[in-house]
Amino acid sequence: MAFTYTWKIKSLKKQDDPSLELNDIIVQTYWECTGEDEDGNAGTFHGATPFEPDQVDPDNFTTYDNLTEAQVIGWIQDVVNGNPGYKQHIDEQIQKQIDAVVRPMVEVNSNALPWAEPAPTPEPEANTAPVANTTPANTTPANTTPSANT
Repeated sequence: MAFTYTWKIKSLKKQDDPSLELNDIIVQTYWECTGEDEDGNAGTFHGATPFEPDQVDPDNFTTYDNLTEAQVIGWIQDVVNGNPGYKQHIDEQIQKQIDAVVRPMVEVNSNALPWAEPAPTPEPEANTAPVANTTPANTTPANTTPSANT
C-alpha cells in the first residue's frame, strides 16, 4: 500500500487553561486523510485526535491566531506515526475504499443463482377492460330519430 496522502483539518475544539495562563489551546482535532494509489484511486479516512492542555509547553505555545493548518496537521501526523497500529488501521481503511471501487462486490439474490430454477413465464392476461362508449355526450347516435319531447 503505497499512497500519496492529502490531509485536511475539518474542525477544532479549543479551551482556555487559567493554570497555564494560556487561551485557545487546541484540545481536539477532526480531520481527514485521503490516500491515493499510483493508479489515481483514492479513499478517505476521517479521524479525531485529542490533545491534553497540560502537555502544552508554554514557552513554545503558538497563539490560536497564528496557527497554520500545516502546523496542526504536523501534530496529528506525529500522533498517527507514533502509533504504528493506528497508521496501519488508517491505511487499511483507505485500501478498503479503493478496493470497493476497483473490485466492486456484487450481491446475487437466490433467484439468480446458477442452480436456481427459472421463474415461470406469466401467461398473458385476457383483456377484460370494459369497452368505452364512444358516443359524445349530448348528441344523438346515428340512425336514430330524436324523440318528440326534445
